[in-house]
Amino acid sequence: MSYTALYRKYRPQNFEDVKGQEHVVTTIKNQIKTGRIGHAYLFCGTRGTGKTTIAKIFAKAVNCEHPMEGSPCGKCPACLAIASGSSLNVIEIDAASNNGVDNIREIREEVAYAPTEGKYKVYIIDEVHMLSIGAFNALLKTLEEPPSYVIFILATTEAHKIPVTILSRCQRYDFHRISTAVISERLNELLCQEQAEADEKAVYYIAKTADGAMRDALSLLDQCMAFYMGQKLTYDKVLEVLGAVDTERFSSLFRAIVQNDIVSAMKQLENLVTQGRDLGQFVNDFIWYLRNLLLLQSSDDMADVLEVSSENLVVLKEESGLIDSGQLMRDIRVFSELSGQIRFSSQKRILIEIAVIKLCRPQMEENYDSILARLSQLEKKVQDGILIQSSAPAAAPKAERVEPKPPVPKAIPDDIRNIVKNWRGIVSGLSPMIGKMVQNAHLSLGGDNILLIVLDDSFGSEVIAEKEDYQQQITDHIVRSIGKDVQVQIRKNDTGRSFQDAFVDLEQVIHTQIEYEE
Repeated sequence: MSYTALYRKYRPQNFEDVKGQEHVVTTIKNQIKTGRIGHAYLFCGTRGTGKTTIAKIFAKAVNCEHPMEGSPCGKCPACLAIASGSSLNVIEIDAASNNGVDNIREIREEVAYAPTEGKYKVYIIDEVHMLSIGAFNALLKTLEEPPSYVIFILATTEAHKIPVTILSRCQRYDFHRISTAVISERLNELLCQEQAEADEKAVYYIAKTADGAMRDALSLLDQCMAFYMGQKLTYDKVLEVLGAVDTERFSSLFRAIVQNDIVSAMKQLENLVTQGRDLGQFVNDFIWYLRNLLLLQSSDDMADVLEVSSENLVVLKEESGLIDSGQLMRDIRVFSELSGQIRFSSQKRILIEIAVIKLCRPQMEENYDSILARLSQLEKKVQDGILIQSSAPAAAPKAERVEPKPPVPKAIPDDIRNIVKNWRGIVSGLSPMIGKMVQNAHLSLGGDNILLIVLDDSFGSEVIAEKEDYQQQITDHIVRSIGKDVQVQIRKNDTGRSFQDAFVDLEQVIHTQIEYEE
């Protein structure tokens, strides 16, 4: 016999086995007991919270020959047929692949026929938000006035995509994310039935990683048990299988960031990459680690909210005192932005390294949070007794020769004009990392009508200067944008003067010429 996945093997067969959705179960059981059964239901909630499972139990309960307190007996022919998937009274439809008008018209034709056995025909339409507008309109009339023996159960993860005309004709039930404690309890029950051993810490981490979805938790447990077949499941083994990072790594990285120790932070990132950890998962987990620190700073009575062990709670309380809330919120903001960028990036490691450097060097940014972080660093140095020496020289400096500003060109080629006018659109078409580095660049004109891209950001200019493929990507993208060959040179503004004093600002020149012509 082929192996059955845990989430299928232990799918609840009656309402009593459903975990974490008591508000839905109680209401539906009361309706079945009193005979106040609606004709259309809408089950909303995130994946793996029991929407389809409860729909199937509901279908069994309304057709059961011997219901018990609103729950199906599970032994009568109707219950057995529905459980095996052979019943003609329960029709499951995947709206993701059957989302056309013709599919709904087939349903409208079928509902005219009463069930051959049992009391109700139950239509379970999963991912109903995937239906087309035409299909929703075709379903509308049938959903409003179905025959007395027909029940519609619509399930979706995105209720906001369903037309209000459909919503107003259904009883809506919102499924909650299942708590980590409830998922852990359920996993321990299944481990006992499977005669497998696991540390409490390992089970808790799997439950937490599932993020409120019981099905995800069972799939993760299945994966870990398969990797370490016949062995006791420990916390370290779970981290190894899931590509996750231990809490101690987060603590070490956080302390390196607080101490502005870029070398130590880079070494820790190098170790994560070498061990093959999932960098996307690492970013999300580190955001949660910073969130826990912020909550602890807000109040001391956060142990129940954080859901961490007493040992980790002591460490978190100590680390929450190493940084003020303003810096902590800036760190969360930087990593939250990184979480959105890293999802579709092929250079995850570089993006993470840039984010960590930003946290260690607030002077790289000029926004409000970064200025506050720099002030906080200065205050800390003063408190620690570190003298901040004045940069004023002892003797008057020698007069330096000031290079004259290049003259304004009399004629600017049309190709260069097009690039300057569409520069913001050209930058938006670059990869997120390169676009971030050149978004504040200035444009000027060099000899032989060469387009100069001048960077004030020392970090960005150094990275691009070292990467010839980055320079080539920028040049190729500009050429594709205007459809002509253009000579491009990327330079760092190392003149010691502002860009406007050292170069000709093409954007200002072209804008002035346009105003003059008008």
